[in-house]
Amino acid sequence: MSAQELSTFDNSDFDTGAGPIKRMIWYFVNSWIFNSYLFPFYALKRSLLRIFGAKIGVGVVIKPKVNIKYPWKLSIGQYTWIGEEVWLDNLDELNIGRNVCVSQGALILSGNHNYKKKSFDLITKKIKIEDSAWIGARSLVSQGVTVGQNAILMVASVASADLEEGGIYRGNPAELVKRRVQDED
Repeated sequence: MSAQELSTFDNSDFDTGAGPIKRMIWYFVNSWIFNSYLFPFYALKRSLLRIFGAKIGVGVVIKPKVNIKYPWKLSIGQYTWIGEEVWLDNLDELNIGRNVCVSQGALILSGNHNYKKKSFDLITKKIKIEDSAWIGARSLVSQGVTVGQNAILMVASVASADLEEGGIYRGNPAELVKRRVQDED
């Protein structure tokens, strides 16, 4: 059995979607404003994300200490909440719908490595979180996953496969435990 040989890793063909200057400027904006407790101003964060190419709906709330890899690969629908210490590691397109709650410390990871190759090649796939879904605190959504409308990924669970619309999922890997039913107001 052979193990990975990290000295052979070559990421030069990966398309970040932006040039080095834009990436460098974003690095500082992300560090100083988004991944900080110093700027709790939602309107400023929405505006900055739009300047960097993100599609951001009205009323989006982005709490402090959020880390966003590439805003130009990000779409967030109206009235969605991104909680404290969320990491949007969107090496590929990340589409978050309307009225979604991504709770504290959640990880949304659109990239991974191919463990079958010695060179440990990078693999990226799009992630879609549909309207009114809820990603619980300290949960993880991995590459290529679609979280269906109204689905819930419970606290500290791992979604490595698609989650059905209206399903409530728990565990690692996340398994369907029941259906979401909401009372009418």
